[in-house]
Amino acid sequence: MKKIELYWQILIAFVLAILFGIFFKNQVHYVAWMGVVFIKALKMIIIPLIFASMISGVSNIGDAKNLGRLGAKTVAYYLGSSVLALLTGLILVNLIKPGVGADLGFKESITGVGVVNQSFGDTLLTIIPDNIVKAMVENNMLGIIFFGILFGFFIIKVDKVYKDSLTNIFNGLFEVIMKFTMFIIKFTPLGIFGIVANQVASQSNLGEVVARLGMYIGVVLLGLVVHSMISLPLILKFIGKVHPLKQLRAMRIPLFTAFTTSSSNAALPFTMEALEDNSGVSKTIVRFMLPIGTTVNMNGTALYELVAAIFIAQAYGIDLTLGQQAIVLVTTLMASIGAAGIPMAGLVMITIILSAIGLPMEGIGLILSVDRILDMFRTAVNVWSDSCGAVVVAHSEGETLKV
Repeated sequence: MKKIELYWQILIAFVLAILFGIFFKNQVHYVAWMGVVFIKALKMIIIPLIFASMISGVSNIGDAKNLGRLGAKTVAYYLGSSVLALLTGLILVNLIKPGVGADLGFKESITGVGVVNQSFGDTLLTIIPDNIVKAMVENNMLGIIFFGILFGFFIIKVDKVYKDSLTNIFNGLFEVIMKFTMFIIKFTPLGIFGIVANQVASQSNLGEVVARLGMYIGVVLLGLVVHSMISLPLILKFIGKVHPLKQLRAMRIPLFTAFTTSSSNAALPFTMEALEDNSGVSKTIVRFMLPIGTTVNMNGTALYELVAAIFIAQAYGIDLTLGQQAIVLVTTLMASIGAAGIPMAGLVMITIILSAIGLPMEGIGLILSVDRILDMFRTAVNVWSDSCGAVVVAHSEGETLKV
């Protein structure tokens, strides 16, 4: 018998949970515990996942000598394109306000330290922890992310014998924790069933919540379209001096692979081949930028995560100030550095972001039912941005391109 894919399991669980919450309100406590256990399991893995993913992601950039002109251009493009994607999502989610009007009535249950109950200045100060162990104990996610990025950066600065050993250790640690995380993710349908059934049972405005979820999908897709079809083509045209449609045709196979598999890792060999053979980008640039970009340059995923976080805040009746939303943007940008190029990586990232900024992780139940379809689109945007970056840097290096 063919196994049902996880995303179908999640969708089925979501639908059944709605029905259970509607027709068995008095019995919902029998299943609500599954959501509690699932959220606790995710929280359990967050800190080791952040620590390992940040260090592994940054330390795999390469030798320190690679961080010269080519490295500077690569980092500049990846940061610039990611910020552009995040600003696009931020503007759209504030203009359309998909979560406003779907108040879930849980505002009073929100506790902890995050942008919900900290000033902008205080939150910035928490980015630099005075004690990393204390930061872990107190769930200071921004501090842990910042420390992990610096630790990974200085690994590549030490002698090769130590660099290789430390990189292998943290790569191995990351692989172990990802195995652990994927094991937890297998139980997502049960967790979603418990979370959604409990929320539906306590709702009197379910129709409004569903309508707002549809608006949320629209905002994410619109943001991805604007970034991939307007922002990145403009960068290609005016900075890379390349016709966007020609580059799009050159990348059709890796983009289709990314869309259908929801994995930028799966599309990586096709992306590298297309850039070298169809676009004429040198092997030096392709082999330096693409492996880094697969992990660091997550334009589509970053946009999705920011919109999701603010949508959840809106749906819970939490009014984030512009300063607090700026911290959400910074947090999302930092978290995207260590994101894995695999299906369901979005779930891992959103738990980190929600935990970092003090928003309720139960809000995951709102968005996971539609995560798969959005995952396909955002992964394609991730790969498209990687290819655009390689072309732009190749042009800046004086390479003659085919497109």
